Amino acid sequence: MHMYKEENSIVSKILPPTKGNPRNSEGDFIRLKDGRIMFAYSYYHDVSDENDSSPCDIRCLISDDDGRTFHADSDDGLPRLLVSASKYGVDNIMSVSLCRMNNGDIGLFYMVKHRLEEQEDGEHILSSDYVLARSSDEGVSFYTEKSILPRRYPGYYVVNNSRVQRLSDGRLVVPMAQHAYRRDVGGGCGENGSVWFLFSDDDGETWYRNAYRLDCPDSSYSFRGLQEPGIIELPNGVLYAHARSAVGCHYESVSIDKGVHWFSPQRSRFTSPLSPLTIGKNPYTGKYYAVWTPVPEYNGKYLLENSRARTPLVMAQSDDGYNFDLDNIQIIEPDRTGWYCYTAMFFADEKTMLLSYCSTPASIGNLAQTTIRRIELEK
Repeated sequence: MHMYKEENSIVSKILPPTKGNPRNSEGDFIRLKDGRIMFAYSYYHDVSDENDSSPCDIRCLISDDDGRTFHADSDDGLPRLLVSASKYGVDNIMSVSLCRMNNGDIGLFYMVKHRLEEQEDGEHILSSDYVLARSSDEGVSFYTEKSILPRRYPGYYVVNNSRVQRLSDGRLVVPMAQHAYRRDVGGGCGENGSVWFLFSDDDGETWYRNAYRLDCPDSSYSFRGLQEPGIIELPNGVLYAHARSAVGCHYESVSIDKGVHWFSPQRSRFTSPLSPLTIGKNPYTGKYYAVWTPVPEYNGKYLLENSRARTPLVMAQSDDGYNFDLDNIQIIEPDRTGWYCYTAMFFADEKTMLLSYCSTPASIGNLAQTTIRRIELEK
């Protein structure tokens, strides 16, 4: 079974690092009311450092041809600035999700990173916030921005790009990992991640958190815990959650009450070298697609000297969002030396999928470059 033929996949845009722009990463797509497609992403600037906590704003590109090409729509020729970190008095905002709100607004979600007390060695503990900005003019300006993370839950949280989900009943869900503490050690995710979920039943006006966190049942094998969670709603209304780990696989859990309570996490069939998984549903056909990087010698992955390498990038298909055909995966990016991760998935129509993902050769850094790929799916 083939989801697409190689000749039906084209690279729409590559965003390489440049002088003064050392990293382009973690993005998401949305269809504008005039039919164009906007791609918003993390745009690092000013310094050569590409670490997660380095200076970063949110900028965007536009496609006028259904994702075949993307271009800047600003006077200076640069990707247009959507939100600047300086607005919050910080260096870094990143990891966007885009969502159409019930009143027609564009909802732009992103992380805001705050530096807290300095340690004796000069490093800093970091804290993060999660913000929803709303635009009534299709992303030209944002008339309100507010934190959606309840103040009684401070700490360092990680929310991946393209993770905010609207359920069939209208509920908004944000999957996030909380880390007990965060030291600025080059942008790593820190230790001992636990998974939480934020909910809104009034289109983003008020938010609350589920009652119990999800922890890795195999924590004795790894201090990483569960990280970078994502969710998808299955056809029967059950929510399926997944999170990366450092024990060679993604963990999974399900909720039968729209995310309030969850079953204990267990190991899934998706192997992983501490790299995220993305699952998306084609709203036109109801089919589900998973994109991830498996571990060495599993489903076509090469045996690598560095077992943490995030390659190759592969895709599998499912009719129900849970039972994926892992015996018939398709390799999207086969390069043995590259890093492929932080995928966003968008369906332009019944047969057209757009993927964005970090796609960095070893020669220029782990997360410095992003590719947007357009795939014509087979029925």
